[in-house]
Amino acid sequence: MTLQSNITTDAFAALRLTMVDSQIRTFDVTDRAVIERFLAVEREKFVPPQLCDLAYSDIALKIAPSKPGRSERRLLAPMILARLLQAAAVRPGERVLDVAPGTGYSTAILAGLTPNVVALESDPDLAASTKAALATSGLPVFEGPLNEGVASAAPFDVILVNGAVEAHLDALFAQLRDNGRLLTILRSANPANQHASRAVLFEKNSGEISRRGLFDAPAPLLDAFRAEPAFVF
Repeated sequence: MTLQSNITTDAFAALRLTMVDSQIRTFDVTDRAVIERFLAVEREKFVPPQLCDLAYSDIALKIAPSKPGRSERRLLAPMILARLLQAAAVRPGERVLDVAPGTGYSTAILAGLTPNVVALESDPDLAASTKAALATSGLPVFEGPLNEGVASAAPFDVILVNGAVEAHLDALFAQLRDNGRLLTILRSANPANQHASRAVLFEKNSGEISRRGLFDAPAPLLDAFRAEPAFVF
């Protein structure tokens, strides 16, 4: 992406350090490898040009507007992404599927934890942005339905879903290796509690999926993981 900012490279580096110190570390992120990645990756290169001055804010930045049949898309807030990655405990050499990376920021972060990262994006424009941002990395970027995963590249040790989900995780669970982990933000599909969402860690052991809640985490719902409306009698 072409930057549209009067902020200098040194100033962006200072903002990046401030983000890590005031947002990520204070949100109970202590993993050294994760922190080093957030210090290294230039987030201003992964946001729309008109928003690069806000690249290190603590909000989920809009990267694609809503369209007929499609909700808007946002990057996860840095502290939410960092806490999810800490819980994922990615080890060097593990294979990771990064679902809905948007512009590729989360993929770039993950690439410093393990070289075996695969990105999956459903939006053609965002997929193109991710491919452009990661062009020199050699990381594979697939375009397709988010809830179908990338069976041809499975199995995965870790799957990260960059947004809130309500349902339709079965295909992703099937692509997890035994002892694999899936990290996402689970949103209540109950209309009475529809705004409640919580980061969760799913683990696969002997073919069975277990779930552990991690922390409250607001995030936009990804359309591919929206539950069908229930009939009310």
